[in-house]
Amino acid sequence: MTISNQTADSTIDEGADDELLARFRPIFDRIAAGASERERDHRLPFEEIRELAAAGFGAVRVPVAHGGAGATLPQLFRLLTELAAADSNIPQALRGHFALVEDRLVARSGEREGWLDRFGRGEIAGNSWTEVGSVQVGDVVTKVTPQPDGTFRITGQKYYSTGSIFADWIDTYAERTDTGERVIAIVDAHQPGVTHTDDWDGFGQRTTGSGTSTFDDAVVQADAVIPFDERFKYQTAFYQGVLLSVLAGSVLAAEREIAREVRNRTRVFSHGNADTFAADPQILQVVGEVSAAGFAATAIVDRAAAALQGAYEGAGLDTAEDERRNDRAELATAQAQVALTTLATTATSHLFDALAASGVSTTKNLDRHWRNARTAGSHNPWVFKARIIGDHAVNGAEPPRVWAIGATRTS
Repeated sequence: MTISNQTADSTIDEGADDELLARFRPIFDRIAAGASERERDHRLPFEEIRELAAAGFGAVRVPVAHGGAGATLPQLFRLLTELAAADSNIPQALRGHFALVEDRLVARSGEREGWLDRFGRGEIAGNSWTEVGSVQVGDVVTKVTPQPDGTFRITGQKYYSTGSIFADWIDTYAERTDTGERVIAIVDAHQPGVTHTDDWDGFGQRTTGSGTSTFDDAVVQADAVIPFDERFKYQTAFYQGVLLSVLAGSVLAAEREIAREVRNRTRVFSHGNADTFAADPQILQVVGEVSAAGFAATAIVDRAAAALQGAYEGAGLDTAEDERRNDRAELATAQAQVALTTLATTATSHLFDALAASGVSTTKNLDRHWRNARTAGSHNPWVFKARIIGDHAVNGAEPPRVWAIGATRTS
């Protein structure tokens, strides 16, 4: 692989996309081969994620000097899209990991080098931010408490803890009991006091390992408690970018499977247009429309990833330019979400227009592509994003970069 020998945060040459894909594509192919069965049997992809980690997939953004590949964000999101085409659950399970890597890449204070070394060695992080139950918007029930020996203890419970069941570390949003400061606590997942329950019951994205994480007086090292205000500014845009890859990959998977099903089908309809299904022009039109949706989906992801790369590169610039780049990344990923959610759910549903009743067989499990796209598209509701985009276009309003979910506050 052609990689810069710089010891700083060097990046792969722009022509290295194919080399990166060639490195991981054999693993993606093995993942794709078992994706439908895993989803049908609800078998979580522990082995698959560990194989990816051992091959350096979790370290593609990590600088070369720390054992990674130093990839750009467009390169990362192209890889995530191809992985999503193999199994859309896995890139979403790794969403929290890549976000924490990104945060440590641009960190200006706190421990940085040690975390990058850990990620370069193949250690994986999960995500644990959303409070359980009827917590009011803005409240943080999960607490970290300083100890006399300089460590902290964390207690609380989180839901939507995507990927945490596979993780070595859990990126957790909490509040200090001594100062009230909101922090990120990076919790060692392999210790007493940390449990994870795979109780996510969504009809799609069933094997992301999401669910409830519980912290019962678990230990957190002092250098793993980081002020939330220092979190990388384009974090919500980054999280949305991973979901964009999930959506795009779902369309590519649908394209692959509809083409295979049409190619192999031997039965035809008397009122069709050809002696073979693979030659019927109307069926080919449907396949072509799904393929075109896949093309558009990948282009949308690339455009959003370019805006995110701009935000990353602007982290060290003057404040005004930095803010402008972060706003652009937030708007780009929001525009992409609004466009791609409808595109992906329509394309993955359109698959059945070409396959008739046999396409809905539970044995074939083709509906998982629509279910996965519909589920990924339901996060961070796009209807609010569309309003924010419109407010910016009409009134020049700046997009919010951080938001929370919870019960309505009462007087």
